Amino acid sequence: MSAPPRVSGRRAAGILARLGPGLLVMDADSTLIEQEVIELIAERAGTREKVAAVTARAMRGELDFADSLRERVATLRGVPESVFAQVLAEVRPTPGAVGLIGALHARGCRVGVVSGGFEEVVAPLAERLGIDHVAANRLEVAGGVLTGRVEGRIVDGQEKVRRLREWAERDGVPMERTVAVGDGANDLGMIAAAGLGVAFCAKPAVVAAAPAAVHVRDLRAVLELLGDPPGPPAGGSAG
Repeated sequence: MSAPPRVSGRRAAGILARLGPGLLVMDADSTLIEQEVIELIAERAGTREKVAAVTARAMRGELDFADSLRERVATLRGVPESVFAQVLAEVRPTPGAVGLIGALHARGCRVGVVSGGFEEVVAPLAERLGIDHVAANRLEVAGGVLTGRVEGRIVDGQEKVRRLREWAERDGVPMERTVAVGDGANDLGMIAAAGLGVAFCAKPAVVAAAPAAVHVRDLRAVLELLGDPPGPPAGGSAG
């Protein structure tokens, strides 16, 4: 019996295949990193089970993302802001993340992360990994504790598309040379807008809608869709 495929669907074609990607934008939770940051914070609030259930429904596309985010964030009220440092110490990059970012930078491709998660954790992680562009939600803090509200514009599916286009324009990259990678329903907009959209270990509805998919928890498999060899197996978070 043959092993299941690492990747499926469309491969890079046209200008993307000839010149390679100029910009790859990926989701954070369950894509760039192994965990869902909001669930790690919710564990400190004693609401992880409730938050995880809402997250799962939102990622399947059963709930409006912005409404679901507000509902989940409301349960975090009163958590000390020191939680950000604790959670940052816990998050683990997905196997192959460092290898993918390094390979893309080596061929002159910029890398962005756009997340429905939280800037307080995503931004320092992205800096550590050498990621060029970052957008994520911000949690409101007052008196040293979370208020249970989100500050500013919510990074939902539409905002992810807007950031993909904005960064491509800023970097002088035509949309045909962009790649978007994500696992949830709120990633479908940018997956459709990019030159190549990739569902990463995604919910079935996302895999069905995406032009291409990666089925193994190794981000370097994305390179196979771009015509690169897979390289050695990913080992741990630094792979």
